[in-house]
Amino acid sequence: MKLNKAFALRVREILKEKKMTQYKLAQETGLYHSTMTDILNCKYQTPNFRNMALIIRALGMSMTEFFNSELFDFEKLEIEEK
Repeated sequence: MKLNKAFALRVREILKEKKMTQYKLAQETGLYHSTMTDILNCKYQTPNFRNMALIIRALGMSMTEFFNSELFDFEKLEIEEK
């Protein structure tokens, strides 16, 4: 699984747990709703770290909590090499 897909799945999982909408998350981050939609629909090959950090903070989590998921298992994660 690619990083952008793992990130989007994890965000959606947490939104569901917190009963929070994507729209509310966009408001909390200060990102445009269209940007949030693009991130969660994997329109970007790799989400930038700033946006990832804004989203994780708006979800009320630490980086450690967010990335502590099987979705980010390096054995299963596809990371493009240049």
